[in-house]
Amino acid sequence: MAHPQIATFARLAKGGDAPTRTIAGQATKLSRTMHDIRYDAVHDEFLVTNPFAGAILVFRGGADGEEAPIRIIQGPSTMLESPDRLDVDAVHNEIFVPEGDRILVYPREGNGDVAPIRMIRGPDTQLRSAATLSVDPVHDLLIVGLNKTDRTGRAPNGALLVFHRTDNGNVKPRGVIRGPKSGIVRITQLAINPQRKLIVATQPGPIEDMEPEGAFIGVWSMDDNGDVAPRWKIPTGPTSTLKKPRGAVLDPKNKELIVADMRLNAILTYYFPEIF
Repeated sequence: MAHPQIATFARLAKGGDAPTRTIAGQATKLSRTMHDIRYDAVHDEFLVTNPFAGAILVFRGGADGEEAPIRIIQGPSTMLESPDRLDVDAVHNEIFVPEGDRILVYPREGNGDVAPIRMIRGPDTQLRSAATLSVDPVHDLLIVGLNKTDRTGRAPNGALLVFHRTDNGNVKPRGVIRGPKSGIVRITQLAINPQRKLIVATQPGPIEDMEPEGAFIGVWSMDDNGDVAPRWKIPTGPTSTLKKPRGAVLDPKNKELIVADMRLNAILTYYFPEIF
């Protein structure tokens, strides 16, 4: 039986290369479901959610072995129910968490039973099944990806919503990317390049399909609005080898896009200079 762990690999690792270190054990307070890890390069910390414990865990960047988090946000005042993904704004010292019909914002250095400092919620927000997000501290924008909004996930009801970073309460998004041209069924993770104002989103297709047709990685502008096709697209298939992309992160220094594929159970790296 596999145990919950976070494995760290060399950037040029390939094939069956072993991790350089792993974080695992009871003291880490990790659970078996970890769908998002965000690294804060400014403070050399990384953040991960524990949905079963309703918690946000913060580790030092060099954590190794059975090492405890340096901070934990957890408790009734947090309003966290089952946090699955998050992002950290190291410039403004804030943590953002999507939870279905709302976005919760916490102080980055919060520890313990910490109440949100802001919350986006209400009918005007169009938040339904908010699954992932990314913060752009350069342009003060917040990008939110919606997961499926019907039971099958086959209707193109997913979307990308663009808010102002400091939005609070029942606010309308400043931009909505949704519709058949967008190809979005549901979004599971985002990465952004603030310098180019670009959004990179994983679109893994219907949740029940193991190798869904039409799944892809799409790239949009933060200024796009309406039924807009992606500016760049990496489709599944023999050329890309993608089958069901779920996670994405950018490496600007090396102009690379790193993708987690849940069907392949693998990490794939693409040289993608056009988006940098």
